[in-house]
Amino acid sequence: MGSTSRARVVRALIIGVSSLATDLIEKLDRHSGYEVVGVVAERTDSDQLGRGLPILGALADLDRIVRRAHPDLIVIAQTDRRELLPIRQLLDSQIHGRVSVQDGSAFYERLTGALELATITPASILFSQAFQPSRWRLASTRVLGVVLAVVALVATLPVCVLIALAIKLDSPGPVFFVQDRLGVFGKPFRLVKFRTMKPADGQTSEWVRDNDQRITRVGDLLRKFRLDELPQLFNIVKGDMNLVGPRPHPVRNGEILTMLARNLCDISGIAIPYYTLRCLVRPGITGWAQVRYGYANDFAEELEKIKYDLYYIKHVSLGLDLSILLETIRVVVRGRASSLLGSSARAERCRPVLPWGLSRKIVDSKPA
Repeated sequence: MGSTSRARVVRALIIGVSSLATDLIEKLDRHSGYEVVGVVAERTDSDQLGRGLPILGALADLDRIVRRAHPDLIVIAQTDRRELLPIRQLLDSQIHGRVSVQDGSAFYERLTGALELATITPASILFSQAFQPSRWRLASTRVLGVVLAVVALVATLPVCVLIALAIKLDSPGPVFFVQDRLGVFGKPFRLVKFRTMKPADGQTSEWVRDNDQRITRVGDLLRKFRLDELPQLFNIVKGDMNLVGPRPHPVRNGEILTMLARNLCDISGIAIPYYTLRCLVRPGITGWAQVRYGYANDFAEELEKIKYDLYYIKHVSLGLDLSILLETIRVVVRGRASSLLGSSARAERCRPVLPWGLSRKIVDSKPA
């Protein structure tokens, strides 16, 4: 397996002009393992061409486009399935041309570890088991969280005493920061953290970047190694939180995020309250969105994080929780400041995923 074979990339052809297609192209362009060779539109009228996508032609010309572009992968991003797909041509490409054909939503999910909100339909929520975690999965993750929380509380008690003393000596104000947060099923609870900022004079922003000047010297160190989160172990034992889950948002942000997350679906055109789905599981000290995306500094980034939260809820399991905890430990040991876990750090957290079906064809060139 020489360096030449490893350098090969997966040539991807996108079928459909939609927000999903646009998002997929953006994500694939960031991965060295993929090259988007173009887009096949349902039709080539002015409305289709106006989105600025690299359109090679219409569905009627698919055979010619495939012969000319030589894709390894065809992704169906045609969210409006009322437009008939050229099934015969796609089957011919898959069987005789050895081209992998993938559903766009499923491919996006495997590629990014997130759900594309625009393709979620009411039926996919109501009639699917995906957003109904089994009792075994919820119970196993809960037991893991409680056991580890109790062990951590006992092990870190001397550290917590020293932290409390350091906070009192460093700046005036209480040792703990207490705030109302949204819990499971939308029930509010009192979240407790070590105080890392100077007390505010009035109403303040919830975003880290808007409060950098208020962070104390001790607070900066606590945030760097996530030690300010230690009191939340009590929240876990009480049942308010779990060790792993979506981060709990302040109650006052809940209504705003619920409203903003009512995204018009590409497929049905029906507004879906995606945000409320986060409340199907207990919130956590760490979570899939935290390790894959980082901290949000505005509502637009919070909405982007919802894609990762919904992925976690759909795939919640003991194994996923353990992998999130291991990744969290890696971040804590490296001592990365919370402000660095925003957009500048997201690129390195994304890893290209070779779709199933290409592994036999391009064995030597799997993206790392």
